[in-house]
Amino acid sequence: MSDVSASSTPFEKDAEKASAQLPLPVTEEDGPDGGYGWFVVFGAFVVQITSFGVVSSIMQDYYHQNLFADNPRALVDLTFVGTLSYVFINGSSPVVQYFVARFGLRPVMIVGSVLITLSLEMAGFASQIWHLYITQGIMYGVGASCMYGTVMSVTPQWFTKHRSVALGIVSGGSGIGGLVVPFIVTPLNSSLGPGWTYRILGFICLFCDIIACICVKERVVRKKEKKPFFKIIDFGVLRNANFLLFIIASDISLLGYFVPFFFLPAYATYLGLSDAQGSSLIAVCSAMNFVGRLASGYLADRAGRINSNITFTLLTTISCFFIWTFAFDYNSLMGFAVVFGFGCGSYVALMSPISASFLGMEKLASGLSLLMFLNLFTVFGTNISSAIEAGVNSQPFLSYKLFSGVVWLLGTLLLVVLKFKINRNPFAKV
Repeated sequence: MSDVSASSTPFEKDAEKASAQLPLPVTEEDGPDGGYGWFVVFGAFVVQITSFGVVSSIMQDYYHQNLFADNPRALVDLTFVGTLSYVFINGSSPVVQYFVARFGLRPVMIVGSVLITLSLEMAGFASQIWHLYITQGIMYGVGASCMYGTVMSVTPQWFTKHRSVALGIVSGGSGIGGLVVPFIVTPLNSSLGPGWTYRILGFICLFCDIIACICVKERVVRKKEKKPFFKIIDFGVLRNANFLLFIIASDISLLGYFVPFFFLPAYATYLGLSDAQGSSLIAVCSAMNFVGRLASGYLADRAGRINSNITFTLLTTISCFFIWTFAFDYNSLMGFAVVFGFGCGSYVALMSPISASFLGMEKLASGLSLLMFLNLFTVFGTNISSAIEAGVNSQPFLSYKLFSGVVWLLGTLLLVVLKFKINRNPFAKV
C-alpha cells in the first residue's frame, strides 16, 4: 500500500484529496436510525399539520349552510376549494424538487411558509367562492407543496430499520391536525366568523412552519445544481414496473380517500345531527388516522411494507361497504369514522419507504415528486362522486358510500397483484 502511495503523482494525490471531501451518496443502508433524525421527524410532523390538517370540510360545511345557503350548486362548487389545494400540493412537487436542487432546502421551505400564511390571511377576506379558489386553493396548495414535498424526501435519509415507523409518525401530523382543527374552527366560526377563523389558522400555521424550518435539514447537504429541469428530475424511475404498479394502485384507492372527510359533516347534517356531532366525526376519524399511520408503519417494519399496506386498505374497503353503507345514526357513523380513519392513512405513511425499496435512496426524491404529481388526479374523487350523486335518483349519499368502497377494493386488489409479482410466497415479508 505504501508503494502505491509513493508512486502516486501530485495530480493523482490532489484528485484523491478532492474526492475524499465530496459527500457520499445517500444509500438505503446509510441511515443512522435516530439521533438528530428525531428532530427532523418532529419538524416534518408539524409540516403535515399545516399541509393537510387545515384543509378541512368543516369550513366547507359552514360556508354551505351560511354564506352560500341560497346557491344550489354551492356544495359541489365548494368541494373544488379542497380539490385545488390538493392538486397544487401534488402537482407542484416536481417543480418544488427542482427548486430544492437549485436553491437548497431551507429557502424553498421559507417560501412555502410565507405562501401558506398569506393564503389563509387573504382567505379571511373572501366573499365569493372563486376568492377561496385563489387563496385556500392555489396559493395554499403551492405553499404546502414547498413544505410537504421536501420533508417527505428528507426524513427517510435519517432512518433504515425504523424508516416506516418514522414516516408513520411524520404522516400522523395530518391526523392530529384533522383532530384539532375542527374543535378550533367550529367555535371560532360561531363567535368570530370565517374571516378571523382563517387569520387565526394562518398564524398557527406560521408558528408550526417556523419550527419546521429550524428542525428539518438534509443528512448530507447536496451541492446546488444548475442543470435543466428534465436532468434533475429522473423520469426513468417510471420504467420501474413495481413502482409504476404501486402508483396505479395508490391512485385508484386514493380516489376514495377524501370522500368521507369532505361529506361526513354534510351527511351528519342530513341525518339531523348537530354541527358539533359532525365535527366530532371528522375529529375521531382524524385521530384514528394518526393511530393507523403509526400502526401501519410499525407493522411494515415487521411484516413487510406491501403486506402492511394491503392489510390497511382491505380494512378501509370493509368499512365503506359494510359500515358506512348501513350507517344512519350517530353511533354507527362514529363506528365508521373509527374503522375508516384507522385504515385509510397507510399509503401516506408507507409511500416513502415503499418507494425507497423500489428505487433506492439516490432516486427517491425524483420518485416521490413524480408519485405525488401522479397522485393529483385522486383529488377529483370528491367531484366524481358528487357528479354521480347528482345524476342518480336514489338514497341520498349512497353514491358516496359505494364509490369509496369500489375504488378502495380495486386498489387493494392491485396491491395484492404487486405483492405476488415481487414474491409468490403468500407468507413472504414484502
